[in-house]
Amino acid sequence: MKSHIRTFLFAIVLFTILWYISDSTTALDFVKKPAIVFALSALFIAILFNGTIVKNLEKIKYDKLSEQEKQAYQLKNEKSWFSKTYKNLLGSKPIEKEHEIILDHDYDGIKELDNSLPPWWVYSFYATIIFAVFYMFKYEVFDGPNQYQELEAEYAEAKIAIEEYKKTAKNLVDYNSVELLTDASDLSKGKAIYEANCVACHKADGGGGIGPNLTDENWILGGGIKNVFKVVSEGGRDGKGMIAWKSSLKPVEIAQVSSYLLQFQGTTPATPKEAEGTIWVDEK
Repeated sequence: MKSHIRTFLFAIVLFTILWYISDSTTALDFVKKPAIVFALSALFIAILFNGTIVKNLEKIKYDKLSEQEKQAYQLKNEKSWFSKTYKNLLGSKPIEKEHEIILDHDYDGIKELDNSLPPWWVYSFYATIIFAVFYMFKYEVFDGPNQYQELEAEYAEAKIAIEEYKKTAKNLVDYNSVELLTDASDLSKGKAIYEANCVACHKADGGGGIGPNLTDENWILGGGIKNVFKVVSEGGRDGKGMIAWKSSLKPVEIAQVSSYLLQFQGTTPATPKEAEGTIWVDEK
């Protein structure tokens, strides 16, 4: 009885460890760390099969021992804690008592043993039944979140994580992902970049000189943060447009200066240049 209790506790502990390592609270979460679960399961199965092979080899060796050597072997195994624990987990008869469970079948001299299933397997199976009951009540009786709800929750978490990541990885910004920056620190850096590189062509107030007026609604190559980012990065029209700044400025710096110069729209410069291009209407 004690060995069965120990085996049952072992099965519960094993199941709990696998569950904890997998960080599982729902069925979807259970596969978040499959490599760890697979590795532990493979290790456990390897130990089991290895034990079976070792036992068979021991039986062959045991059968060749003298009676005195057999008694010494049994005494040694009785004193081994690991051996006793392992045998309790397997639930099989010791080698010297296997004659008690030999079946009547005889196939060309090959006989079978009537061993029961290992207690660790049986109680692990019982543990899965208990888990299934709790699982059924959580998701079928008490309306736990289904897979679609779990997926939506994961999307929401991922969106938050992406936004947090963007705050520390602004240099990954490109034409497709750039957004208008409104943070004071970004605009301040954009202003410094503008004054150092753009004033000569567009003037300090954005009224335009060699370059076009940045304060009106007309744009030669399109307005909005994406188009402005692309022009600053790749350059303007061939032969007469602005040079490409992507080799001199980092992507985050291009986003900052593009966001800053868009602040000129709607302002009144001292000597505005005549409007060029077409009126741009920002698509919402």
